[in-house]
Amino acid sequence: MSSLIHLCQNPALISVVLLCILCLKKVNVLLAIIVSTITGGLIAGLGIKDVMHIFISGMGDNSETALSYILLGAFAATMAHSGFTDVVSSKITKAVAGRKMILLLILTLIAMASQNIIPIHIAFIPIIIPPLLGIMNKLKIDRRAVACVLAFGLKMPYIAIPAGFGLIFQNLIADNMIQNGVYVMRNDIWKYNLILGLGMVAGLLIAVFISYRKPRIYEDKPIANMSVEKEVKFLPKHWIVMLAALATFIVQLLTQSLPLGALVGLGIIFSCRVIPQDKMDHMMNEGIYLMGYVAFVMLVAAGFASVLKESGAINSLISSVISFMPESIMITSLVILLLGLFITIGIGTSFGTIPILAVLFIPVCVHMGFNTPQMVILLAAAAALGDAGSPASDTTLGPTSGLNADGQHNHIFDTCIPTFLHYNIALIIFALLGIWLFA
Repeated sequence: MSSLIHLCQNPALISVVLLCILCLKKVNVLLAIIVSTITGGLIAGLGIKDVMHIFISGMGDNSETALSYILLGAFAATMAHSGFTDVVSSKITKAVAGRKMILLLILTLIAMASQNIIPIHIAFIPIIIPPLLGIMNKLKIDRRAVACVLAFGLKMPYIAIPAGFGLIFQNLIADNMIQNGVYVMRNDIWKYNLILGLGMVAGLLIAVFISYRKPRIYEDKPIANMSVEKEVKFLPKHWIVMLAALATFIVQLLTQSLPLGALVGLGIIFSCRVIPQDKMDHMMNEGIYLMGYVAFVMLVAAGFASVLKESGAINSLISSVISFMPESIMITSLVILLLGLFITIGIGTSFGTIPILAVLFIPVCVHMGFNTPQMVILLAAAAALGDAGSPASDTTLGPTSGLNADGQHNHIFDTCIPTFLHYNIALIIFALLGIWLFA
């Protein structure tokens, strides 16, 4: 009983629950994270000055991610002003021709390409999606289905495809397993994770064909900063934009640096005068407008994670939970998955969760007799859980940034809750299935 009381008093548990409650009450995500951080730190026994110092210092952990989003936002803005995205939107509209499922399929493929082929991540969403809201309204598409489609394309590729962001995610898993005494071939990670990808596919099919299949009515509202007349011809400058996107992908792949890749892409566009040099400041400002909020939420989420780690709250939480676990691989797996879900919902990044989970859980898994494929599946799933559904995750913030362009899409109720239900439940089930199959 005392252990249970101690668990309920855990600062990490309290702060993450508080974060979820504040978000459900429609408190701004940025403010909700800051309030939850201070609350968790004070409960953990830290002074307010220490909490703020750790919080601000910890924000630097996501500085590369934030810089990537700003530069990719500028890259997306240059693509839009070159007319390239207007061409893409026009082509999509013609290809759809009133067929709802074709539109959802195209958006799925574009979202997947943004992770692996042209790794601009969520920067394409506020550029591509708003012009398509009109046709979505005509087809009466439930935007919750679109949010699930986009979240699938942003998340499944890094779990199961070893390229772009997937290469980074899977290398993180391999590196952290090796650092904790378990050797694994990097090229084997995606093979073990394929079953998690199948789980994501199952969640997507349920969302599109069952949960959000029925029509939903939206008003046709004007969208700020979207021109009425669009250039729909494919011009020579658009080839340069495609070259810049390819260069971004290659540089990112070779250097493992997304900011450097985005910088090279911007350099090609400006040096080839696709966008006049005197508009460079405007493009950067627009990049900050498009992606600045998401970037800052990611910075604040890193500060939140840092406070929880430095206070010892996460270690204490896991130690308290593990003390209740019986000697069963499947029950242990379920508990670890739920802890991963809980931690990632608060932190908002699956990539940043891997080192935490590896240090805490790999020794437990070794002690319990897990084999290497089982540990890979467990670590990947535990880290990825919560990425869909977290109010502070780019997987949810990205879709909302495009779908709410006309003010008719709620971040929590139309993005976070639908993606949470369809992907986290599916990942838990398929992760446990994978652990059973590799036994």
